[in-house]
Amino acid sequence: MPSIMAGIYVHIPFCKTRCLYCGFYSTTRHEWRQRYVDAICKEWQLRRNNIDVPVRTIYIGGGTPSQLMSDELEQLFHAIGSAEEVTIECNPDDVTPSFASLLSQLPVNRVSMGAQTFGDERLKFIGRRHNSSQIQVAVERLRDVGIGNISIDLMYGFPNETLAEWHYDIDCALALGVEHLSAYALMFEEGTPLYRLLEQGRVKEVDEEVSRQMYYELIDRLVAAGYEHYEISNFAKRGFRSVHNSNYWNQTPYIGLGAAAHSFDGKRRQWNIDDVEQYMEGVESGLLHYDYEDLDGDAHYNDVVMTALRTCEGLDLSLLSDTQWDYCIQQARRYLDDGLLIQEKDHLRLSRRGLFVSDMIMCDLMRA
Repeated sequence: MPSIMAGIYVHIPFCKTRCLYCGFYSTTRHEWRQRYVDAICKEWQLRRNNIDVPVRTIYIGGGTPSQLMSDELEQLFHAIGSAEEVTIECNPDDVTPSFASLLSQLPVNRVSMGAQTFGDERLKFIGRRHNSSQIQVAVERLRDVGIGNISIDLMYGFPNETLAEWHYDIDCALALGVEHLSAYALMFEEGTPLYRLLEQGRVKEVDEEVSRQMYYELIDRLVAAGYEHYEISNFAKRGFRSVHNSNYWNQTPYIGLGAAAHSFDGKRRQWNIDDVEQYMEGVESGLLHYDYEDLDGDAHYNDVVMTALRTCEGLDLSLLSDTQWDYCIQQARRYLDDGLLIQEKDHLRLSRRGLFVSDMIMCDLMRA
């Protein structure tokens, strides 16, 4: 059996409402749901022969996959099947008793839930539909139906957020006892309503030093609680790393189904058109609309640097050519001297201080 296992990502772009900060491709056109699910199933039939290794993971992401109806989710899994790790993203307020019961009848064994914050005012500000009390209720309902692998997303760095408020969010997250936690600094992405508020001077980004303290507080508290800090933004109890997300960081092939979904076969990155209607029309006619980038030479080197340095294991220099090795170490020298990078034999990884400025370091290690 091949040692490299594949993953499947399914993008469900439907959202009931758009969050203030979100830059991901999504739509509120729910009347397209059934037609879109039909298109995903057909795309899978068109592309399934491209996977010549066993499928290890399935990840249903979005958007808001929990906005799909039960028969639509059942149709998806009937077409795609099952895997060792099967994750679905959901919003806390969508986890009704009936939805939790449905998950127990599907191949789902992992749930990733967008909690974001336990502060109701902050939830309201970013346009989330749930309140803080619904997060705990959702976790309890998932536990009741036997879901033993739950991940929650948190955000920090809200305008005017204090360290005490962030401390409270971490306390609440730890009290849930979930197996996995992802935490991200609030981003002001161009084109989002949040970015427009920033341009208008109605909100201010949190001070960089405060954001740094929040990140270090996150690391210290979660590691002390027994979580492994295995990727820049991800923490897991022992044995509960996200296998699917790890595929992205260790160059494992995967297929992305749906509008705006990305795929990687080891040599090429491919992404579907980010327009639901055009995506559906293309698949229905048997012609998938997509673009791609072949990863050879510098492109492959840059791709490996960008993904591997996100992980606690870091970049395996032995995977590089002699020329790439020399270039990488030359570029890394000042960060090694400053203690932002650490070299251990043939591995290069970010230090604790380097993690916070990882984007800058990775950009400097890449080849133009």
